Amino acid sequence: MIDTVTPEPRLTGKRVVITGGARGIGGAIAHRFAVEGARVSILDRLAEEGAGLASSLGADFHEVDLLDPVDAERATRAAVDGLGGVDVLVNSAGILRFTPLLELTVKEWNETFSINTRAMLTTMQVCARSMIAAGTGGSIVNLASMAAKKGGAGEGAYPASKAAVVALTRTAALEWGEHGIRANSLCPGYILTDMGAATRTQEKIDLWSSYSPLGRLGEPEDVASVALFLASEDSRYLTGQAINVTGGMVMH
Repeated sequence: MIDTVTPEPRLTGKRVVITGGARGIGGAIAHRFAVEGARVSILDRLAEEGAGLASSLGADFHEVDLLDPVDAERATRAAVDGLGGVDVLVNSAGILRFTPLLELTVKEWNETFSINTRAMLTTMQVCARSMIAAGTGGSIVNLASMAAKKGGAGEGAYPASKAAVVALTRTAALEWGEHGIRANSLCPGYILTDMGAATRTQEKIDLWSSYSPLGRLGEPEDVASVALFLASEDSRYLTGQAINVTGGMVMH
């Protein structure tokens, strides 16, 4: 007979703030982290979905408008205060608008960077200050995209905003490492979420699946598993990285 050992939860007692945690990749991360013993606080503009998921997980929820830097700071502070501190920050919130560069407006550019990058800076500042004051370090996981490394025709400002996420994350790793804070970014490939669903056809699914050596597109849980690794002590000597979760579509 082979003895089986149930693994211990990897985030027991960890206090986690997750932006964009109402659904999609952020929702999968919130669910996985809660299962792994974390105390989770979800920030999202989707009040009904966010509150519903939080209730099912025994988590906290804070409605937020990430386009507004004042509201982003308020909601993040409320989340940290509600948890009594923060050990892990996951920035998953983001928007994608399909606009060719010649048609891209300043308004679209600014809104994309406001949510995908500027709001991330705000949440990082609030959480890093709390981590530094506590003196216990922490982990920051920022969602970038494979578009940060390969671009994306017709995706407007999105690839540029996600490349900025990678650079911002590396700067945080360099500046805050002395305080025991690790900062890494994830670069998902084509993940089957609501983002991009409006233009998703079976033909497009088949085409993108052919780009992966694994022959399939990703699920939100595929990203959540890597986020768990980065949030846990298993990655205690890993910082400043931009990790691909692309099924091999991008290998650099």
